[in-house]
Amino acid sequence: MVLMIGMAIVIASVVIGLALGGASVMVLMHMSEFVVVLGICLGVLVIASPLSTLKQIMGKTVIAFKGGPFPKSAYLDVMKMLYQFFMLARKEGLLALEDHLADATNSEICKQYPSFTKNPIAVGFFTDTLRPVVDGRVKPDQLRAIVNAELASMRKENSESVDVLGLVGDSFPGIGICAAVLGIIITMGSVAEGAETVGYKVAAALTGTFLGVFGAYGFINPLTALIERNNESEQRYYRLIGEAIVSFAAGMAPLMAVEMGRRSLMSSERPDGDTLENDLKSLKVPTR
Repeated sequence: MVLMIGMAIVIASVVIGLALGGASVMVLMHMSEFVVVLGICLGVLVIASPLSTLKQIMGKTVIAFKGGPFPKSAYLDVMKMLYQFFMLARKEGLLALEDHLADATNSEICKQYPSFTKNPIAVGFFTDTLRPVVDGRVKPDQLRAIVNAELASMRKENSESVDVLGLVGDSFPGIGICAAVLGIIITMGSVAEGAETVGYKVAAALTGTFLGVFGAYGFINPLTALIERNNESEQRYYRLIGEAIVSFAAGMAPLMAVEMGRRSLMSSERPDGDTLENDLKSLKVPTR
């Protein structure tokens, strides 16, 4: 919603500015320039991106329009879920978690938190991080290195969409100039048709320059920055999970392990410490 409001402000500023200058938005309606500028930008995007990155860009853009990867409640949900897993392990031993981890989406604990189960990446990260602890394949002091390695890999993968969109944003003004040059070439062939025709074609050519700069600084670059911030928010969500599991594996009490995860969040994302503690203590202690 906020993204759409921002885009509406950008477009309205152009429309109102033209109106104040005694013109209408129709002076920009030169389809040849739109085709050249948008077509070349699309080509740059396709050339610079493998199929997986194109899919990632589309997915990240949809998330940006939805307002972000996670609502604040999702962070609280995953903390509650982690606490219940830790309490079960504390009460009945780590082996009591095996059945839950074998099919996490159908786990009686996980099913209480749809915001988690509907995120396959989060489910995979959670199970891959906790299962070695349950199986005894890693020591607690080795687990942090594993978590950090996976988070670094996820960060690198997420940065691919930002890098490509940044390339497109940087290219947009230059592509607009290319469209303008093509328009001037066409104009030079129409000099004999009179000043009115030449003026119209020059205006069309300059529209290409405008579209390039407008597209870059009005839409692509801000969208790139928003996607990058959303990626950082995703990273904090996964770091919360990893930090809590590492802390629990190191011997912290369930409540303090979850608290360590909470501390990895920004103030706008994490619940108040006292509120979280009261919410966690009110949860039913799970059984096998």
